[in-house]
Amino acid sequence: MKPILLQGHERSITQIKYNREGDLLFTVAKDTVANVWYSVNGERLGTYNGHTGAVWCVDCDWDTKNVLTGSADNSCRLWDCETGKQLAMLNTSSAVRTCGFDFSGNIIMFSTDKQMGYQLKEHSKQINDIQTSVDLTMVITASKDCSSKLFDSTTLDHIKTFKTERPVNSAAISPIMDHVVMGGGQEAMEVTTTSTRIGKFEARFFHAAYEEEFGRVKGHFGPINCVAFHPDGKSYSSGGEDGYTRIHYFDPQYFDFELEA
Repeated sequence: MKPILLQGHERSITQIKYNREGDLLFTVAKDTVANVWYSVNGERLGTYNGHTGAVWCVDCDWDTKNVLTGSADNSCRLWDCETGKQLAMLNTSSAVRTCGFDFSGNIIMFSTDKQMGYQLKEHSKQINDIQTSVDLTMVITASKDCSSKLFDSTTLDHIKTFKTERPVNSAAISPIMDHVVMGGGQEAMEVTTTSTRIGKFEARFFHAAYEEEFGRVKGHFGPINCVAFHPDGKSYSSGGEDGYTRIHYFDPQYFDFELEA
C-alpha cells in the first residue's frame, strides 16, 4: 500500500508517538510545533503552539486527555489534547530531551541534557533511542555504533543484537510479530550525494529471534530520526530529517511471512 505522507513540519522530525488506542499520532520537530494527526487517514487534527525552540520529545497519557512536550527552550509543557490549550509549564536549566507520563497520568518524568549520561556500556557509541515492548518486558536501543540491541527490561540482560552498516537513530518492537524496525542513515553533514540509495535512508525490518534482516522500506530523502509501530501492529510510522512523517500500512503477505531457518 502507498504510505500516507504527513506534511506539517518545516524542519526535521525529532519524535513520533501513537496514543494507546493508536487512532492518533503525535509528531514533534525542530520547528517549535507539536502536531496531532488521525493515523487512519493522515488528517491533521491540530497543533500545540507555544515552544520557542526545537521540540525534542512528546508523550500522551493513558486516556488521551493530556499531551506532554519537552523542548530546547528549556521547558517541559503540558497541554490539553483536545483543545490544544497549554495547561502547565515547567522551566528547566537545560534542554528537555525525553519526557513521559506514568500509567495514571498523574506523574510525569523528563530528562535534560545535564541529567543524561548513565547508560549500560553495551554500545560503543551514543545511544539515540530506547523504546519498550508493548508488555514492557523488553527494551530496544538504537545506537550510533550501527547496531540496535534488545534487553530484558527488568534485569537489563542483553538478549539480541541487530547490526547494520549505518548509524541507527531509532528502533521499535512490533506488538504482534517477532519483528523490530530500525531507522537511521548517515548524518546530514556526512551525506555528500543526493542519491537516496547511497544515503541508505530506509526503514529496515529484522526478525527478533533470528536477528536476520528480511525487508526494507524506502521513501525518506534524509536519515530516519524516529520509528514507531501502531499499537495494533498493522502499520508503522517513520519521521525523517526531511521533515516528513510517513504512515505505512502493511500488506496482507507481511502477516503470513515466515523467515526460513
